[in-house]
Amino acid sequence: MIIKKIEICGYRNLCDIIFTPVSDINVIYGENAQGKTNLLEAMWLFTGGHSFRGAKDNELIAFGASSFKMNMKFFSEQREQFAKINMTNGKRNVTINNIQKKSASVLVGKFCAVIFSPEHLSLIKEGPSNRRNFVDGGLCQSKPAYARLLMHYNRTLSQRNSLLKEITKNAQLQDTLEIWNEKLVKYGVLIVQERLAYLNMLEPIARDIYFGISSQKEQLSLSYDCSFIKDRQVKLETAFIEKLKSSQKSDLLVGYTTIGPHRDDISFYINSISARMYGSQGQQRSVALALKLAEAKVMESIIGDKPVVFLDDVMSELDKYRQDYILNHLKNRQVFITCCDPNAIKQLRQGALFNMKQGKLCEKIILS
Repeated sequence: MIIKKIEICGYRNLCDIIFTPVSDINVIYGENAQGKTNLLEAMWLFTGGHSFRGAKDNELIAFGASSFKMNMKFFSEQREQFAKINMTNGKRNVTINNIQKKSASVLVGKFCAVIFSPEHLSLIKEGPSNRRNFVDGGLCQSKPAYARLLMHYNRTLSQRNSLLKEITKNAQLQDTLEIWNEKLVKYGVLIVQERLAYLNMLEPIARDIYFGISSQKEQLSLSYDCSFIKDRQVKLETAFIEKLKSSQKSDLLVGYTTIGPHRDDISFYINSISARMYGSQGQQRSVALALKLAEAKVMESIIGDKPVVFLDDVMSELDKYRQDYILNHLKNRQVFITCCDPNAIKQLRQGALFNMKQGKLCEKIILS
């Protein structure tokens, strides 16, 4: 996949921009608060997702403006395509190849990308929802059907939770709980199976990348921590339904479902030691970066095309060896890197440098 051109108007602190990147590595440099990350965020929205920084849609509109609009020409599915995103009154309006769409979710799988930013350190350091979102996000882009599966599970989970609260007021409703248990198990088992298959593909790639980043001194491994099964010899369906039954009293007491894929976690280990508990800041950053680069390769193997890679403010905190290693793993795909000082990637020999000042792209230098 390649972004050919993007036009942006009314987005955050960006001036009206027409950005024509090159097909390999694009470096966007400039001082802090000039709009570098905002430009990556704007391009990321075409994956069908929301801001990777957790911003609400109405926060993306420039100060004093009532709307923003973006047009992007990109190469995907062996052809050139065109997408538009307009945001007015908090609602997105999306067009793909001149056809109006009902929601931005139709962009999922149409344009695929992987992003790493400082916010992704939370993948290692913070709660399990960040790690579940990492796996689910990769799966949703690679397999749009997984997004529908996740939607069905979350809807069923919400309905079961509502029923748990109602049962405390009307005990006769407890007889209907089994119906929602069966639906939750049906979707939940499929989610766990998809996550396990995805992580089985991801782990060896992430391990090799991390081994290189760590100067071949450390080994990365991971495990999927399922909330309802410990013995992998037991069928997932059997384990899930039995666990739901055994936890029914506690679920009724707290008023929500305490068991299921929505409570699962992923653990990361460096030389068999928990990266979250004992890893240094540098180690945790390297693990997150290795996972993101591995995500790009797994996505490529699933969709048969190379996703675009966005790296926000990552190179400046790596030494020369790690910088060179990362750049070597970014060949033969389109990459966008932001940094304050272009010298941070001075070993780059091919690509383009773009200087950003006050929301404008002021200069373009082609390297060859």
